[in-house]
Amino acid sequence: MATYEPKNILITGAAGFIASHVANRLIRSYPHYKFLIYGKTGWIGGLLGKICEKQGIPYEYGKGRLQERSQLLQDIRNVKPTHVFNAAGVTGRPNVDWCETHKQDTIRTNVVGTLNLADVCREQGLLMINYATGCIFEYNAEHPEGSGIGFKEEDTPNFVGSFYSKTKAMVEELLKDYDNVCTLRVRMPISSDLSNPRNFITKIARYDKVVNIPNSMTILDELLPISVEMAKRDCRGIWNFTNPGVVSHNEILEMYKEYINPDFKWTNFTLEEQAKVIVAPRSNNEMDASKLKSEFPELLSIKESLIRNVFEPNRKVSTN
Repeated sequence: MATYEPKNILITGAAGFIASHVANRLIRSYPHYKFLIYGKTGWIGGLLGKICEKQGIPYEYGKGRLQERSQLLQDIRNVKPTHVFNAAGVTGRPNVDWCETHKQDTIRTNVVGTLNLADVCREQGLLMINYATGCIFEYNAEHPEGSGIGFKEEDTPNFVGSFYSKTKAMVEELLKDYDNVCTLRVRMPISSDLSNPRNFITKIARYDKVVNIPNSMTILDELLPISVEMAKRDCRGIWNFTNPGVVSHNEILEMYKEYINPDFKWTNFTLEEQAKVIVAPRSNNEMDASKLKSEFPELLSIKESLIRNVFEPNRKVSTN
């Protein structure tokens, strides 16, 4: 039997006992959403728009600059959103090394802009979903590589090797005082679009040499729809926004070779060798995703999600 989804309902006698309860039940059962998204030209921002279209959720992209309070207020007045999504941020082109020589630009967006949007949203009574980063931790004695002991949401960031990570750790700490913010720690994002230069798989497949370190990562095809559901559920606070478990560079490239290009070859090098060809150190860590898994039990492990959401849909190598 088809499910009835009402478009418009007229309730008479809404001031009465029964009618008021009917009205409240309908509001709970058929909520109205409208999303305001910042980061239209970015990878995550663009994908969020597609998810909204697929789910039939009205949305608009913000036109204002994050650091301009009056422009943000104008966006909210014009759009009248139920939720705000912040997917805007400076990561640098072609990589985070850019931030080392553009510190003021990085601060302006990643710190000033993000805090400004959170403050405006709080003033307007709006929940802000903030796509942050988990690249604010690195393996240490309490969380050694290969131990399966991941950093939790309440752990204090211990990696400030890059200026990008430094700004992200700084703003995360300040956002703790905003109860209207849901901070999602994204790490080394991957999607089924292997042509996107921001895709972690695309990046390492193009490198001359790669390190081989297990890391927590985020499969956007699976997790971005979950972030929309988190907005609907009014989730707040800090969340490690990664698939459970870790996967190494070599394991990913082995999958790439198995599913995409059987002739693919790569060369490893050490962290010490890598340090000679990059400006800023890189974060390597495992995030504890048990909080997210508890809220969304269907969440796949990183290796399962890689196969199901990325490599199988892109398979070019015959199974015969």
